[in-house]
Amino acid sequence: MIEAAPATGLAGVIALLALLVLGVPIGVALGLVGVVGLTLVLGPEAALIKAGVVLFETATSYPLGTLPLFLLMAHLCFSANASRDIFDTAAAFVGHRRGGLAISSVGGCAAFGAVNGSSLATAATIGMVALPEMKRRGYSDALATGSVAAGGTLGQMIPPSGALIVFGIIAEQSIGRLFTAAIIPGLTQMALYFTVIWLMVRIRPDLAPASERKPWRERLQALRKVIDILGLILLVIGGISLGWFTPTEAASIGAAGALIILAWRRRLNGQVLYNALEETLRTSGLIYLIIVGALAFSVFVSVTGLADAAAQLITGMNAGKIATLFAIAVFLLLLGSVLDGLALMLLTTPILLPIVTGLGMSPIWFGIFLVRAMEIGFIHPPIGINLYVIQRIAGDISLGRIFKGVLPFLAADFLHLSLLILFPAIALWLPLWLGQ
Repeated sequence: MIEAAPATGLAGVIALLALLVLGVPIGVALGLVGVVGLTLVLGPEAALIKAGVVLFETATSYPLGTLPLFLLMAHLCFSANASRDIFDTAAAFVGHRRGGLAISSVGGCAAFGAVNGSSLATAATIGMVALPEMKRRGYSDALATGSVAAGGTLGQMIPPSGALIVFGIIAEQSIGRLFTAAIIPGLTQMALYFTVIWLMVRIRPDLAPASERKPWRERLQALRKVIDILGLILLVIGGISLGWFTPTEAASIGAAGALIILAWRRRLNGQVLYNALEETLRTSGLIYLIIVGALAFSVFVSVTGLADAAAQLITGMNAGKIATLFAIAVFLLLLGSVLDGLALMLLTTPILLPIVTGLGMSPIWFGIFLVRAMEIGFIHPPIGINLYVIQRIAGDISLGRIFKGVLPFLAADFLHLSLLILFPAIALWLPLWLGQ
């Protein structure tokens, strides 16, 4: 056995990064480093017992039941053609204005993200609908791709969010409070994206030509198509925020409601249901594996004392709370430019959470802050996965053009992250007001 010292934990972190660079799946890499590290520090028997406890507690976790149910809700809503209906409704109301389709894309991403909870899926789904329409209307390639790539990140923030569920499990925090805390940051993030588009088309009108206005009859027809989906979203999010039901109950209601909507729209058949269940089980199994690996790695980091040592090092600098939080933000953004968003969360939560709480900040605030930093990583060159998803959908638009288009939205993201640090009430006020 080797000594349980911070240096051992740091060696484990380096080994984890090496495995990720080599292409080892994140769940496998986390679990491997965690179990091997515990074996070297505590011995095989103790490591086996701890790993078994982590596996059992994860598999029997009641809050984790929200994840597959929300995933099933998302797949059923997708089968109900929700993404196109949501975009068409937004475009009917504001598409005639200069930059209106880009604004519709961001709004569509926010609405679809509320039933999907995934940045990549939101960007891909809305992108397939919105990009051809913006190209047909003469929109700049940079504005079109940048707005969809940035809007896709709302899928991680607008509840119900898969990232917040994972953070809640790892950090042992209330998923309901995390969902409520994410509402205002999600809305302000969307408002900043709207502002960016408005400023861009004011400065460069040629980026987004104005188009014909839809008559109110067509607008109301489009709105009627999404009343059921929007009602389900409001029921799920509002029910959690107002305390009518727990997140797990809300997920059950969401999945049942999506099934009813699918049947109401006459799109329900055996093949659709089979595909939705298959995708839900496949994705859930992958995320469960990641969570088990992350918890094993978290135990290893805790045993070595790495988190405590990092906290003492940072607090010993006496840089002040705000300066320390900005330093943590820079650290997360640097890591996020080379790491996948989920890898960033799972790697840094065991180390940074004790530091942040030691500064007097709420773990709920840190969850929102961390997901916000993750989102920036999704559109931060050169790794930004959303950018590559959009490039694959767009086909004939170069990656350099997409990078250029997302830069104004990145500036809005940096501003929003700074506001979260300077004004924590953006995330904490609503749960406090609702008595959560």
